[in-house]
Amino acid sequence: MLTAQEIMTKDLITVRPDTTVRDLAKLFADKHISAAPVVADDGTLIGIVSESDLVEQDKNLHIPTVVSIFDWVIYLESEKRFEKELQKMTAQTAGEICTRNVATVRPGTSLSEVADILSTRKVHSVPVVDAGKLVGIVSRIDLIRTMIG
Repeated sequence: MLTAQEIMTKDLITVRPDTTVRDLAKLFADKHISAAPVVADDGTLIGIVSESDLVEQDKNLHIPTVVSIFDWVIYLESEKRFEKELQKMTAQTAGEICTRNVATVRPGTSLSEVADILSTRKVHSVPVVDAGKLVGIVSRIDLIRTMIG
């Protein structure tokens, strides 16, 4: 059975946490990519930033519904979700805008496990990490290529 290591893309386009949102947009447009891993100087994976993260900066802010009783303010919707949405909309760098809770796989992970992660997490790619360091990425198209090769 094939593993992530055998089909992963190794020549990666990565960004640093201090990469500006403007530079991210230019990189995505110039390189025709839809996501980029955010890595520390030592190669440790911090998160991943996608086109969706950039698009969220231009959407309308949804103010949560609240009820005021006496001097209390009670949020009828998630206050944390509002804070997270606001942070993404005002972010200036990749480190601020990236998704940090990223599903990852190890080089020896089977392709069926990779497919399960892509499907259940509804993501287009999954970073391959070895000892905390980014070594590659497996995307949906990589899995599709194995069907014809």
